[in-house]
Amino acid sequence: MRARLLPLLVILMAGTLLALGFPLAVSLAAGQQQRVVVDRIDDSARFAALAQFVIDAGSGSTNADERRMTLQLELARYQELYGVRVGVFFRDDSNLARSPGGWQIPKSKEGRQAFQEALAGRRSHDPPQVWPWQTDGRLLVISPVVLDGDVVAVVATDSPTDLMRGRILQGWLLIAGGLAAAMLVAFGAALRLTSWVLKPVQTLDAAAHGIATGRMNSRVATAGGPPELQRLARSFNEMADNVEEVLEQQRAFVADASHQLRNPLAALLLRIELLALELPEGNEEIASVRTEGKRLTQVLDDLLDLALAEHASAEISLTDIGALAAERVAAWRPYAEEKGVRLTETGRTALTGWADPIALSSALDAVIDNALKFTPAGEEVEVSVAAEGRSVRVVVADRGPGLTEDELLRVGDRFWRSGRHQNVKGSGLGLSISRALLAAGGGSLSYEKNPPHGLRVTVAVPRTDPHGA
Repeated sequence: MRARLLPLLVILMAGTLLALGFPLAVSLAAGQQQRVVVDRIDDSARFAALAQFVIDAGSGSTNADERRMTLQLELARYQELYGVRVGVFFRDDSNLARSPGGWQIPKSKEGRQAFQEALAGRRSHDPPQVWPWQTDGRLLVISPVVLDGDVVAVVATDSPTDLMRGRILQGWLLIAGGLAAAMLVAFGAALRLTSWVLKPVQTLDAAAHGIATGRMNSRVATAGGPPELQRLARSFNEMADNVEEVLEQQRAFVADASHQLRNPLAALLLRIELLALELPEGNEEIASVRTEGKRLTQVLDDLLDLALAEHASAEISLTDIGALAAERVAAWRPYAEEKGVRLTETGRTALTGWADPIALSSALDAVIDNALKFTPAGEEVEVSVAAEGRSVRVVVADRGPGLTEDELLRVGDRFWRSGRHQNVKGSGLGLSISRALLAAGGGSLSYEKNPPHGLRVTVAVPRTDPHGA
């Protein structure tokens, strides 16, 4: 969720900053150019006043020539000092004075338009914007020279824009730096905001995962985060309390029922044995009753074990899984030889993982016992140990009849047994007990076919401590 929420906030904030930054940059460029234009208009007004003084003196007189020479010298000093081309031009494009000597008003569209506007009595106040990347850009400003209410000439200035473009670029760099700093601050704020919003969600997810893996005491701290998520955390804790209470009642009922039924069942079996003394030796009914009584006793014992397994917490530690598997294979090998089944071990002999050794031993015993039960004489049961990803896997593969696809979906359910195996000794709770014992320590139990026939049961435990100890 953080990976989706954080980019969304960053994009929105970046869009907002850019929406503010672009107009600011354009406004800065326009302001810098307007400043130059205003300066040139002021200078043009001074030159226009001098031109009026020259034109008013008439032409051909000594006084007029002196005034014209004075105007020419002013224009030359101005051009030398500021590098601005400047000239006074009559309506027919002839010049009164100019610097440098051969300069003319540019014949471009903008130049002709500015010249016509000046002849109409309007000053250039809004020339086209010059941008920093226009290295050959110049700024043309033309103002009218008015004498007795008539426009008799114009003053034109053609300014270089290097300094102006440099100031614009410098201002843009400052804006870019400000936007970058604001973006960093906004990113930090977005990071804190997403952490504040999502921390309760992450805690809730961790607690839900803990409950899903059997740690029923997992709860969520209700402090911090938005009020809605705090209310959700409290509701989750209430739900978890209720679920834990219901499960505890269920476990207590199963354990109590199993325990309380054992005494009456033991008394019943004792009376059956006393009754058998009065009957002939080898009576089939008595033998059948004894068998069912023993089966019922086994079911009650398994129910009690299941209730204890679901209630008990795992005491996991770093365990040599390879050595433990080899130990269980050695313990079951005499029984396998008695049945005529080859029990072999392959894979790594030294491989560590995190597990409850007692729970893992019980699970391996149940799985190997099932494999030997259903594997006919002359076939093989293979136990292999290997590391795969973040877990250590012990695979028990037999060559029995196997299970169908539908049966694979149900294997491991409580009291479930395949209809083809009802005559095989067992209560249908062994794998359920093993799964409960493994789940308490972060392990798992899975099933798949073992071609061409048979079943593969995989016991997996984590390679790292699932509880983060």
